[in-house]
Amino acid sequence: MTCKGICTRYKAQKPVGTGRYASGQKRCQICEIFIKWEGLWCPCCGYRLRTKPRNLKYKAKLRARVEADQLEAVAVKAAEVEEIELVEPIAVKKATKKAKTTKAKTTKVKTVKAMKKVAVTPVAI
Repeated sequence: MTCKGICTRYKAQKPVGTGRYASGQKRCQICEIFIKWEGLWCPCCGYRLRTKPRNLKYKAKLRARVEADQLEAVAVKAAEVEEIELVEPIAVKKATKKAKTTKAKTTKVKTVKAMKKVAVTPVAI
């Protein structure tokens, strides 16, 4: 298994502000090149591509980056859920106001009056 030069078509530029592995680049040890490739195997030599750094320092950096991205994704989902919850009650309130009838209003008034009478009457001991 040797490099045939096909991998140069998929050569990846170094990203600014993030790491190579964090941006989805992979490294071939045989071709000694970082490539932008979806598969796990090098298109050139057929060797397995590295998707994670080997150095302990860079492993920790990548782990921190992934955790930060996950927290950000959770925060975005929570914001979307809050937005949906804020929109729905407004629509429900409008619908319930239209649905009330005069019968429902009068029964509500009667029950309130009955509760006041019960609260005012003294209890015999």
